[in-house]
This record gives sequence, structure tokens and C-alpha cells, in this order.
Amino acid sequence: MGDVAIIVPTLRRRESLERALRSLFALTGVADRVSEIVVVDNDPAGSAEAGVNALRSVAPWPLVYVHAPRPGVATARNTGLAATRAPLIAFLDDDEAASPGWLAALLKAQDATGADAVFGPITGRAPEAETWLKPYLERFFGRAGPETTRLIEAPYGCGNSLMVRATALPGPAPFDAATDQAGGEDDALFAALNARGGRFGWAADARVEEFAPPHRATLRYALARAFAYGQGPSQTAAAARDWPAVLRWMVIGAGQAVVWGAGAAALTLIRSPKRAELYDRTARGVGKLLWMKGFEPHFYGAREVERLDAARA
Repeated sequence: MGDVAIIVPTLRRRESLERALRSLFALTGVADRVSEIVVVDNDPAGSAEAGVNALRSVAPWPLVYVHAPRPGVATARNTGLAATRAPLIAFLDDDEAASPGWLAALLKAQDATGADAVFGPITGRAPEAETWLKPYLERFFGRAGPETTRLIEAPYGCGNSLMVRATALPGPAPFDAATDQAGGEDDALFAALNARGGRFGWAADARVEEFAPPHRATLRYALARAFAYGQGPSQTAAAARDWPAVLRWMVIGAGQAVVWGAGAAALTLIRSPKRAELYDRTARGVGKLLWMKGFEPHFYGAREVERLDAARA
């Protein structure tokens, strides 16, 4: 039996989920390593079950369906972990499609580096975005990193990752359910891993594509996410009660907001497409300033269900 479980959380993305799963069925070089693919349906209505059942006959490994009816990204990940005993856990998001060598590259990088958590590059796709926004959004939803496989100092997000369960995912519910609505569950997880002396790695060849759905391929959504990303360093320092670090991040954020905000205003006047990049940097700076409770934008959980319902209406 294999030693790697692939966990795919999903929320009302039937076609996207099928694309993600079929990309996993086409993986090469890992036939004896995968124990199961676990699909975690985070829709209260359980809408993904029929589609998962329909794909079982073509899946090269056991395809496990589990229902996590309470919407929330941390709850979904914890539910997926509870469904497997595999010592190595790979995460793929339901809006991603893995390249054939994806998992083999993650495993090779983990073996070479000894890292507790390994990440790979993401190519962003925003096919329905406005023309002037498309380059920015595809960079935003993508992920660049070192050109070679090696240890890295800072972690990335859970999408496109491989983790050693014993060290990176301790306990029955390593993801904090308090982050269910706003996200950032991986920030807290990796900050704790770093504090324990954990190591992070980069797999340069473990590439996936990420397809932004129409309701996310907008400037408004991307800037809200950029604001939340900006909050991350300040919130992590606050959680550790490292108040000098909180102050330092707030000062950095203030400087970014002023400098990049002025640049964004100038580019807006001439309607330069490059203004989106400066909007993004400004939002991240403001996020470092306004990191407190009550300012978190909500992207997941119940709020995401509401967005999807509105899109259908």
C-alpha cells in the first residue's frame, strides 16, 4: 500500500473538480506510492458526491469521498486528514490541475531536502478576466519560486504541497477552525512548524495550473485577497504576542501604503494597465496596518456559499 494520500477539498466546483481529479489519475512515476485520493466535499448539500462516484471506475487508486458539511477551509482540510492514515499528505486545490510529474517531483524534493513541507510552482490562468487585468490576475493566482529544487526559508500556501504528517501536521486537527471563513489556516500552521525548527522545501518541477473561476477573476476579489495577505505577518506576530514585531510590520505597511498608493494614483490617471500591480502592493501595505479582528475579509466557508448562490441567481 502506498504512503501518500492526496487531499482535494472542494466546494461547488463540479467541472473544476473533475479536471483536478483527472489530472491526478494521469500522474506518472507514483503508481506504488499513492494510498488514496480523498475528496472533501465542503458543500452542506453534498453536491460533489455524484461526480466523485462517477469517476471511481477510472481512478487508478481508491477514490474516497468524505462530507464536511460545515463550510470552512480549515475544517475541510482537517476532515480530509481524518479520512487517511498515510504518513505523507499532498494537497491539491479543486481549481488546480496537476502536471503528470507533479507528485513524483514533490516526493523527490522531499527526499532530497528532508523538508517537513514542500511546495511547487503554480501557473495562474484567468481565461474570463478583462484583457487589461489578465496579466496581473494570472500572476496573482500563480506562484513563482526558485529555479532549482532546494530548501527555502519561507513557506507558501497549502495548494500544491506535500507534508510529512508527523512533523508538519501534528494532532487530529492541525488546521485552526477559527480561520474557516477568512482563510490563513496555513499561515498559522507553518508559523508553528517554523517555531518548532521545521524545514521548508521547494520542488521546481512540481508544477500545477490554477484556474480562477469567474467570480474570483476580478480586481475587487484580488485586492481583498492582497489585503488579507498583507495582514498575515502582523497577525502572526500578534498571535505570538511579539508586539515589537507587530509595530515593525505596521510601520512597514504604512510606508508601503503611502509609496505604492501614490504610484497607483499616478498610473490610474493615465489608465496604465500596470496600475493593478500597485493597487495590489498598496492593499498589502494597508493590510499590515489593519490586521485587527473585525477587518478580516471573508473568502471561504459560509461567505463563499453565499457568493456561489448569488452567482446562480
